[in-house]
Amino acid sequence: MATSTLTGQVQEGGQARERRMAQNLYSPRVRLGNWNEDIYLEEELMKDFLEKREKGQLLIQRNRRLKENLLRPMQLSISEDGYVHCGDKVMLVNSDYPETEAHLVLGGDLSLCMTPDEIQAHLSDELEVPCGLSAAQTKIPVGRNTFIILSEDRNAMGQVLRYGQNFCLAITGGFEGKMANAKVIINHCHTNRGLAAHRHLFLSTYFGKEAEVAAHTHLDSHRVEKPRNHWMLVTGNPRKDLSTMLDLPKPPAEDSRALEQATKALEQAVDPGVQ
Repeated sequence: MATSTLTGQVQEGGQARERRMAQNLYSPRVRLGNWNEDIYLEEELMKDFLEKREKGQLLIQRNRRLKENLLRPMQLSISEDGYVHCGDKVMLVNSDYPETEAHLVLGGDLSLCMTPDEIQAHLSDELEVPCGLSAAQTKIPVGRNTFIILSEDRNAMGQVLRYGQNFCLAITGGFEGKMANAKVIINHCHTNRGLAAHRHLFLSTYFGKEAEVAAHTHLDSHRVEKPRNHWMLVTGNPRKDLSTMLDLPKPPAEDSRALEQATKALEQAVDPGVQ
């Protein structure tokens, strides 16, 4: 019995010794598999990463530059004579109004904005054109909502923009009346449809929740364009403490008219028979 027990212990010790020998067959310095190729691959990936980072070609760097350019503060042109001129830098703003046709809307003044494709925005540091448009709740002039007025005539720079005259709005990336900071209707040349801000239709853009912009003329019962089609070519403010003319306080009379219009619209929404 004792001999049998001793034999079992010797066999067990031999197995343990064999396992230790197998474990020590390869030291920690020994490399298995395609270790050389793996090292070269890691070195090439690191080299490529450092080279792209040095040249500013990483996706996160491109994305950051595009965002910085689109959100860069801009200086609007100051209209000293009340007119808008070819070459002026302006914002296109759909002024706030009481919306009675929808319950959930984006309120306040909405500015026309360039809206890049979200996927392309992560892949490129330049604005891909053509790109979409939206209307955002901001009155601060930045790269994506500041436009330059261009004319078909290259020699028209500095000239007054007149009603009925074709013009283009370029991203910065005769007029019988004064147009600066006044409400106007902007029609698409090929379809003759008015530019409209649909405050009740929301877009989830690269910059957040904004309103849809489309070329569609909305007419009331008198065949007059609704406030959805009303835009203002907003210029800069000569006062240094204010960025745009929208920041100027409204005259008391204008505030009273706006309050009366809002009250009347609310009464009509509650009781359609109210005149």
